[in-house]
Amino acid sequence: MKKDERTKYQTWDSLPDTLTANHISQFLQISRRRVYELFQIHVEEGGIPNFEIGASKRVTKKDFKKWISSRMKEKNNTNS
Repeated sequence: MKKDERTKYQTWDSLPDTLTANHISQFLQISRRRVYELFQIHVEEGGIPNFEIGASKRVTKKDFKKWISSRMKEKNNTNS
């Protein structure tokens, strides 16, 4: 993968409506392995909501935005 492809997804507008682990890892600048670990955690416990298409995991952009917001709120609540 070329360097410019690794840094392609850095803004909300650059993300497609249906995300892969690769999109999320690029956006959050974490490993794909960590994204898959977050997929396995129950949403109520902080995992990323996802659905399967065959053996592939996908996330809607809307659910990903909600997940990011909830993580930020949780962080702000623990710092208050």
